[in-house]
Amino acid sequence: MRDKEEVCCPEFNPSLWDNKEFTWTDKLFIKGSMRTFLHMPLPSSMSKLMTNMWDKIIKSEAQLETKDMVVLTYDPTLWKSENYFAVSKEVEGAENVKISGQFLTKVFDGPYSAVPKWMKEMDTYVQEKGNTVKKYYMYYTTCPKCAKKYGHNYVVCFAEIN
Repeated sequence: MRDKEEVCCPEFNPSLWDNKEFTWTDKLFIKGSMRTFLHMPLPSSMSKLMTNMWDKIIKSEAQLETKDMVVLTYDPTLWKSENYFAVSKEVEGAENVKISGQFLTKVFDGPYSAVPKWMKEMDTYVQEKGNTVKKYYMYYTTCPKCAKKYGHNYVVCFAEIN
């Protein structure tokens, strides 16, 4: 049984991600998907996916340093979520994908239910920079237990821009 003070997610530093621009060329990820209900992950699906993907990363010795770790979530429908784990090399037995593009990021802090509001704020931010959004990815930086422990529920919004 886990100690209630134990944390499984590293503490997040928002200054590394807030109001930044990233250009990725063939950034390597492994991809997994899970079922959702109205964009909300089903708890058993999320736990199974995260554990399965992390086990593959560890087995392949493809984990990144904590500061470079990112797990992106993209919801193509109300019923499905795609999750992308950044890795240092291709992972055997996983769907390896490369993501290229320009991204603007902003860090938000609050409940997951605020994501639609944050996307609207992101739209304004992107337009102020003279760009348009092609696609959104979310980086949920900690699990709910660790967010409670740290006192912050940071979410990074990645806007892929034209």
